[in-house]
Amino acid sequence: MTMDMTFLGTGSAYPSPHRGASALVLRTDGDCWLFDCGEGTQIQLMRSQLRAGRITKIFISHLHGDHLFGLPGLLCRVSLNTNPNPEQNLSCVDIYGPQGLRRFLRVTLGLTGSQLLFPYAVHELEPTPEQSPEEGRLSLEMTTECGPLHPQEQLGRTISLDISSDCYLLFEDPKFVVKAFRLFHRVPSFGFCVQERDRPGRLKTELLKELGLKPGPLYGRLKAGESVTLESGRVVLPSEVLEEAIPGRKVCILGDCSSILGIGPLMLCTGADVLVHEATLGNEQKEKAVDHGHSTPEMAAAVARTCCALRLVLYHFSQRYKPSSLQKEGDEDCVSELRRQAEEALEDSSVEVILAEDFLTLPIPLRKPK
Repeated sequence: MTMDMTFLGTGSAYPSPHRGASALVLRTDGDCWLFDCGEGTQIQLMRSQLRAGRITKIFISHLHGDHLFGLPGLLCRVSLNTNPNPEQNLSCVDIYGPQGLRRFLRVTLGLTGSQLLFPYAVHELEPTPEQSPEEGRLSLEMTTECGPLHPQEQLGRTISLDISSDCYLLFEDPKFVVKAFRLFHRVPSFGFCVQERDRPGRLKTELLKELGLKPGPLYGRLKAGESVTLESGRVVLPSEVLEEAIPGRKVCILGDCSSILGIGPLMLCTGADVLVHEATLGNEQKEKAVDHGHSTPEMAAAVARTCCALRLVLYHFSQRYKPSSLQKEGDEDCVSELRRQAEEALEDSSVEVILAEDFLTLPIPLRKPK
């Protein structure tokens, strides 16, 4: 299974001519999962090689506009590209995010008379008081659902924190387990962990031939973990004819934050193939960054070190940092300096530091069997 991520927007606060607002797509065998959807995301999608119609799940880290304002327009854009065949059974687009997201979409789509050609469901995460200063906590009046469901809206779940793991279980299927965890920001913010399940190893075809098994349905049963009985009566176990299992990949994407809350999320992110972490301002502006609920490269590096991540990707840069391709000699705010600061903090580790830029596509290769 191929897996990669494409950064559609790597800037903070607002979209600019140099950087789009926060948005990235994780792609697995054609399916696209969108993480955050800042203003202008649909334009960035059109400029990329990705297809908006492939988006099946959307994850919103928090309710600040630079992570959210593009969502209603994107849903309408996807609808415009949807085949209006009434006999077609369209899949529901699942949207995950903080409490208040359901009301935001219902009001926005309702007031604008926006009709979609596909169903959607909003699954809200219940924040805790520790996730933001008191002034950042939304009142019940702001987050309580209002009015009936949108015509294309299906009833979503309200997901509470699992105290035992200090995480939120969003969903699990035969291929993935996806969880969220709490971050501290000016408003409640979340990070997401996408864990691919381990895959069966390759079949030992030479051994199977020696046993008299020819390629066919029995191969598939063994690959699926089922035992097979030969004509001689011998039972062949999958463990006899399968090589080492292929470990699943792990991708962790953090929203805006100045810290991770609890030990559970750090354990959840341990061994991540890719850890995507904001680095809004340089180390020399740490006080300002933390005061606004953000991180520096050194702070992001500390998380990557604790989690033993293989790769740390920095993003969500202040618009003062132009992409490297636009950097001019003498410019004071150099985005490459942010990478240097993270690398310096990780110089005695094996963590690779990557600087995200708009439209960067990062392949996530399969792991080797243990």
